[in-house]
Amino acid sequence: MSEHYYSREQKVESNPKYWNFTLRNYDLKFKTDNGVFSKGEVDFGSRLLVESFRLPDIEGDLLDVGCGYGPIGLSLAKDTGRHIHMVDVNERALSLAKENAALNSVSNVSIYESDRLTNVEHREFAAILTNPPIRAGKKTVHDIFEQSFSHLKEGGELWVVIQKKQGAPSAIEKLSALFGNVETVEKKKGYFILCAKKYLT
Repeated sequence: MSEHYYSREQKVESNPKYWNFTLRNYDLKFKTDNGVFSKGEVDFGSRLLVESFRLPDIEGDLLDVGCGYGPIGLSLAKDTGRHIHMVDVNERALSLAKENAALNSVSNVSIYESDRLTNVEHREFAAILTNPPIRAGKKTVHDIFEQSFSHLKEGGELWVVIQKKQGAPSAIEKLSALFGNVETVEKKKGYFILCAKKYLT
């Protein structure tokens, strides 16, 4: 197929599936479909990011960039009670995320289309999380990092999951240059959980 999960429109035939998955001790029901990332289960990277994430001390909304059908944003909305913005470029994924929010009785979310953070107007996030679309290329991933910096409030944090073989070292270098700091919170099965904190000088 010519389109990818990071394409806006999905022409591949729809074949929805339903399944349950536990994240942060919540049993969630998901509807997935062809043309979205990791349609058969919550991928290991997203699971590791969800389970490793710690709420920052500061108040404020959270943002899930590249939300797909919603496992990261919806589980954190359930667990933290914070309002979560969830964005993706994939229209089918966004439709599924909205359905999954309803399926799991999650109302403290705003789900909308955005290519990276270009349509995100809010600029005072306490934390931004992303399992970036590596296959979209390094420029797209680094755009997400750069745009996230300008959308965080002071003391806000960017949380990223990335595999070593898919660019973790260059991600660490980029985040360190942007934020002046980066912490490797967790390493497991070749996946790195990175956290960079925004400090204003």
